[in-house]
Amino acid sequence: MNPPEWNIACMKAAPHPDQALRLETLRKYDILDTPRETDFDEIVELASALCNVPISVVNLIDEDRQWFKAEVGIGARETPLATSICSHVILSADFVEINDTHKDPRTADNELCMPADGLRFYAGALLTAPNGLPIGTLCVLDTKPNALNDFQKKALRTMARQVMRELDLRLALKTQNILRDEMDHRVKNSLQSVASLVRVYQGRVRRGADMTDAFDAIGRRIEATAALHEMLHDSPLDDAVMMDEFLSRIASLLQDSAPEHVSITCEAVPVAISTLVASSLAVIVSEFAANSIKHAFVDGEAGQVLITGAVQEDGALKVVCEDNGGAPVQSVPDETSVAGLGKRIMKASASQIGATLENGPGPNGYRMELIRPA
Repeated sequence: MNPPEWNIACMKAAPHPDQALRLETLRKYDILDTPRETDFDEIVELASALCNVPISVVNLIDEDRQWFKAEVGIGARETPLATSICSHVILSADFVEINDTHKDPRTADNELCMPADGLRFYAGALLTAPNGLPIGTLCVLDTKPNALNDFQKKALRTMARQVMRELDLRLALKTQNILRDEMDHRVKNSLQSVASLVRVYQGRVRRGADMTDAFDAIGRRIEATAALHEMLHDSPLDDAVMMDEFLSRIASLLQDSAPEHVSITCEAVPVAISTLVASSLAVIVSEFAANSIKHAFVDGEAGQVLITGAVQEDGALKVVCEDNGGAPVQSVPDETSVAGLGKRIMKASASQIGATLENGPGPNGYRMELIRPA
């Protein structure tokens, strides 16, 4: 069948109610304008044979056209939506059969259906993405009125699901490769961060100094990095984690290494934060807790370190760490000491995410407040 001219006006379908998301879903498959492939060609050939009709199409409904990933009996790869029967079908049930296009208001004035040798029969099963939105159809057509039997209808539905399984499998493989590359990049950056921390301590701490605290700081950074990567692996978010879950995990790790007389707790709101913000917060929170354990709770004195995370009315992120060690002021350590370097690293971490960091006496001990503007 030679396709007629496509520019004659006919009844055009309305856009899908969720058109923007539907188009976004379609384009995620990255299938439009790709070459013909045997996997899909075989499906339309089988559909045509099983339904005993001359035309079968894997049809994807784009913004202003219908594009054929595979077809038999058409001889074209795309047509405008003005002549698309499938653009009507994606607004309907998961399976539509039009026995005589001349008697259906959706198709009676369609340029492709009006001629004596035009399209008189249509049956199509939706290609539905996992989010429930239709991206196209697997359809069969005839040049005379027709009707499918129950077996043919079931077969067409089954083959439509097979098309979607193929598309979903390809998308999953593509996503897996992208995630693998992203994880490789993240791991590389994290290792570089740990290596940089080692070089800072190595270069600034005077010879002969006790490096126990430095090794502890490096260990905390490694544990925090491992926790971040583990949560990223399980997170449904793109390059982000939930602050309440992440800070609670960091607090738990710190508690595992804290003396029995020191309690480390966390109260944070469930808000998504990027991996960069999460990594910086882990460094800052860990250093504060380590300093509190060392300086605020001496001689086995029981105490608590509380970590809170919230979002202010202006959208700014606010993280507060405070202890109840009773020390109103901590002395400023020598910058060449491990403690002094720890404070410098905290400030640098805050600056890296565009946050301000203030330290000082709190109601019952020492307090640190971080503000990151929205």
